[in-house]
Amino acid sequence: MASDSVTTCLSPPVHYVICKLGFEKKDTYDINNILSENGEVCWQAVTEHVCYLESDQSVDYIKSIRSLGPVCESVNLHFKSLTKEQFVIQYALWFRWTNYTELFLEVFDVLQHTQTAEVALGLMKLTSCLERALGDVYLLIGKDCPFLLRDLLASEQLAVVFGQAVMNVLRVFIGSPYGLNLRNVLWHGFASPQEIPAKYCAMLLFLTAGLGQLLQAYLLQTKCILVHRPYVIFVSLEELDVFPVLNHETLSIAEELVKLSSFVLKTMLPFWIAALTAFKQSRYADCVILLLPQLEVGLRLLFTTMNKCPNRLLTAEPSALYTTFDEMLAKHLDNEEVNQLPAVLEEPAMEFLWDFLNHQEGPRIRDRLSHGEINLEAFPREVANQIVAFAITLLCRFSDEDLFAFKEHMVIKPLMNCASCYRSRFHPISRLKKQVLECMKSIHLWPELPTVPEEHIQTIKGLEGNAEASTLILVISEIISQLQQYMPRNCCSSDDPINSVLTERLLIELCDMRICTLYSPRPVLEILVVLRKISTQCHQVSEQVFASTELRYKQWMDKTLRSRQRHNYLRMLNSMKFLSPMLRLILVLITLELVSVHLVCKKNPFDYQQYLKFLKSVLQYTENLVTYTSPEKNKWDETMELTNKALMKIRKISDRKLMLMQLAM
Repeated sequence: MASDSVTTCLSPPVHYVICKLGFEKKDTYDINNILSENGEVCWQAVTEHVCYLESDQSVDYIKSIRSLGPVCESVNLHFKSLTKEQFVIQYALWFRWTNYTELFLEVFDVLQHTQTAEVALGLMKLTSCLERALGDVYLLIGKDCPFLLRDLLASEQLAVVFGQAVMNVLRVFIGSPYGLNLRNVLWHGFASPQEIPAKYCAMLLFLTAGLGQLLQAYLLQTKCILVHRPYVIFVSLEELDVFPVLNHETLSIAEELVKLSSFVLKTMLPFWIAALTAFKQSRYADCVILLLPQLEVGLRLLFTTMNKCPNRLLTAEPSALYTTFDEMLAKHLDNEEVNQLPAVLEEPAMEFLWDFLNHQEGPRIRDRLSHGEINLEAFPREVANQIVAFAITLLCRFSDEDLFAFKEHMVIKPLMNCASCYRSRFHPISRLKKQVLECMKSIHLWPELPTVPEEHIQTIKGLEGNAEASTLILVISEIISQLQQYMPRNCCSSDDPINSVLTERLLIELCDMRICTLYSPRPVLEILVVLRKISTQCHQVSEQVFASTELRYKQWMDKTLRSRQRHNYLRMLNSMKFLSPMLRLILVLITLELVSVHLVCKKNPFDYQQYLKFLKSVLQYTENLVTYTSPEKNKWDETMELTNKALMKIRKISDRKLMLMQLAM
C-alpha cells in the first residue's frame, strides 16, 4: 500500500471547489452588510450571493461558492476580532435552539487558534449537531424526519420555517454533492486537516446563529414549541467490551505505530495524533469522531489496493458514488465482482466492523455520531476504548514495515489476540443465542420457587389432569430422544432426556458453535426473525409463570385465596410439570435449527414454505401460551390441549425429515 505517495484524497475538481474556488474573489467584504447593529444576521444580504442557473433556476454552486468566499472571510475575521465574552453576549442566545450551546462556543475558541485538525473536528461536530437540530425543527411540521442531511435540507418543511433562499445558502456548504459538501467530505475521511479552510467553519457558526434568529420569529408567530428528541443512550455497555482497557503505555506505543504504519496516509497523520491525544484527555467523543473517518480512509486504501481500483481512493464526482464503509464492507463491488477486502481483513475484523457500524441492534456508532443522535459530553469511555484498540490492531496488521516487535509487545499482543478471536455480538444469529440462554436461565429458576406440598394438590376434588401432564411429559421425552442424534454426545442422557441441567449444558454448547454471520442470505434472515420471536414468547411465558407462582404461593400462605383461585393455583402447579420441559424442548429445537440455519438455502421453494409454515405454527403456540398463562387469563387446562397439538405437529415434521438439523446429517 503506497500510503506515502498519496498527497490528497480529493479529486481535482473537488479539491478546486473546496481549496481554491472560494478564494478567487479578492474583494474585502464589509461585515456590516450582513450583520445589523443589534447583532442580527441580515439574511437578504447573505442570500443575494447565491447564484442560480438560467436553465432551470436551480442553484449554481460554482458561482455561489465563488461569490460567498469573501463573505466567509469577513465573518472569520469578525469572529477573530471578538473576545470570548463579546461573542457570548452577542451570539450565545441564538445557539440555544440547537440544544448544545456549549459546542458552538467551543468552535469559536477553536477558530481563534486555527489548529487544522481541531477546526476540522469542530466542523464535524457542528454539522452533526446542526443536522439534529434541523431535524427537530422539521418535526414541528413533518412526521418522519429524513435520514439523509441532503433530503432534510431540500425538504419543504424547512423551507416553510426558514425560507427557500436560506436553505439554498446552507446547501452551498453542506448536504449537496455539487456544493462544498463539507460534512460528507470530512465524515468520510476524504479531507486532510489542511484542506478545510477555517473560514467555512466560521461561516457555518454564523449561519447557525442566523437560523436561531429566524426560528425564534417563526415560533413566536405560530406559537409552536420546539421539542428536542432525546439522545440515544448506549445500553448494556458490557456487550461492547471486547478489548482490555488501554493504558498510557499502550497509547504511547500507538503514537509510534501511527508514524510507521502504512495504514495511515501521511497527510492524515495530524488526525490520528489528535484522536489519541483526545483519548488521553478523556475527550472520548472527540477521539472517536476523529478516528472513524481515519479507519475509513485506511480501509479505503486497502480496498482500492486489493480490488485494483486506485481511482476510488479519491472523492467521486457528484455523479458517481463515494467509496464509503457501506461499499467496502459489502460482499460484491458495484460491477458484481467479489470484493477482496473481506478476505484480507478476515472474518473477525469484518464482524467487528459490522457490529459496531452496521447491525441494526449494534451501537451504529458512525451513523449516530454523524447525525447528532448522541450526547457528546456523556460519550462512554468503553466505546472509545474499543474503537482505538481495534484501530491499533489494524495499524499493526497492515503495514509495509516489519512491525513484528510491536505485535509481540506485551501490551499490544493481548489486543491482537482479542481481535483475532472476535465473534459477532449484534448479528441476529448472535442475538438469538443470547435470547435462548437468557430464557433457559429463567426456566432454570422454576424449581427454586416455593410451592404448596404435593398432597394438597391431590386432595382437591375435580382436579384432573395429573395423568394428562404425565402423558405430555412422556411425549416430550420421546421427541427429545429422537433429536439426540443431532446433539453433541456429551450433552445427552438416554435415562433422563428432559433433565434441566443437561438441557442447559446442551444449549450452552450449541450456542458456542461458530455460525457464519457475514452476508446472511434473505431466507436465513427470514427464518431467524421467526426463531427469535419464538424465543421471546418462551421467555415471556417463563417470566409470567414465575411471577404468578410467587404471588399465588404468598396468597395461599396468607389464606387470602378464594376457593376458585385455590383450584386455579393448583392447576397452574400441575401445568408447570409439563410446561418446563415443553419450553426447554422448544429452546433445544430452535437452537439445533439455528446451528444448521444456512441449510435453509438448500430447500426448494415448496419445502421452504412448508418449513416456514411449521415454524410459524410453533410461534402461534408460544403466543397462545403467553395469553393463557397471563395473570388476566389464567387458563391452565387449555395450555394442556394447546401443548398436545403442538407436540403432534413437531412429531409430524420430525417424521417427515423437514427440519434443518435433519438436512445436516
